[in-house]
Amino acid sequence: MAERHGVTAPAAADAETEPTAPFLRACRGLPVQRTPVWLLRQAGRYQPEYRAIREKHSLLEVIRTPELAAEVTLLPIDSFGLDAAIVFADILPPLAGMGLDLDFVKGDGPRIANPIRTTRDVDLLGTPPADETLAGTLDAIRMVRRELDARDVPVIGFAGAPFTLASYAIEGGSSRDFTATKAFMLSEPAAWKRLLGKLVTVQSDYLLAQAAAGAQALQVFDSWVGRALGREDYLRYVAPHNRELFARVAAAGVPVITFSLGVSAYLEHAAACGGDVVGLDWSLPLDEAWARIGFERPVQGNLDPAALLAPWRELRHRIDDVLERAAGRPGHVFNVGHGLTPPTPVDSVRRLVEHVRERTST
Repeated sequence: MAERHGVTAPAAADAETEPTAPFLRACRGLPVQRTPVWLLRQAGRYQPEYRAIREKHSLLEVIRTPELAAEVTLLPIDSFGLDAAIVFADILPPLAGMGLDLDFVKGDGPRIANPIRTTRDVDLLGTPPADETLAGTLDAIRMVRRELDARDVPVIGFAGAPFTLASYAIEGGSSRDFTATKAFMLSEPAAWKRLLGKLVTVQSDYLLAQAAAGAQALQVFDSWVGRALGREDYLRYVAPHNRELFARVAAAGVPVITFSLGVSAYLEHAAACGGDVVGLDWSLPLDEAWARIGFERPVQGNLDPAALLAPWRELRHRIDDVLERAAGRPGHVFNVGHGLTPPTPVDSVRRLVEHVRERTST
């Protein structure tokens, strides 16, 4: 099968047989009997079972131990019957493999002890293969795939986009204004290009390795580019590298979801970089955002995750609003427009999944 919409073409074996899983069908724009639903951060701190595991193990221990990562990945599938599992990991461990000293500090988030400060720091970064540095996540994907194949529930692998990883590497952690990142980008454009080039190499290899390990779809998260950059800087300093990343990952032959948070000002440009499915955040109504990128392109989203903190009458109204805006078009994966938050009531997640299924089943 030829490339569709200029992005990923299904692998030859997959092209011969249409998938039966609703999530994979929606990712290819095929008709479904009901709208598939999965949720960003669907395995996490809102679940008592996850919190119990984290009382005994650090985040990095869970990520790097395949049995624990697989167990956490399966928690929301077993609890809610979601239509896809996303491997439990984080976007930042690839930076550790490149030579940055990564840790997650309780109450403070990710911290890098040796952030990038000079052009020499960029040149010292390695680009090791994922099989060497991220074997725990790859093994977890294999375990989850074996468990879920019989249920016809696909496994999603993921990675961070170059800008988002570069921002952590330069800032040394989370940032509100990305001053250090933008200063480096603007004052050292050649080193910036080398840095993002290395990140494209590492991330594309990682995503392809996840597909080889059994991931049936892949998602690329650009969590901070929309907060940090306007359109012109995005087009000059980021878009070429994103295009290269998606072009390389197309070789996986599985659907690729692109998710850039906060890019409403240049949504079309972000979507044009690649990916089969465009993940939409909650900042625009679903139908408006979908129309801007073209209804022939599958989309994922876009309930505000804060809606799950509201009473059921309000949550139900907002779920229905997203579904009504989707209007039954093929190619819609129901999701939240960013990740679930720790205060999210478990019952709200359960009722959301049940309602989407009941409302959309044919």
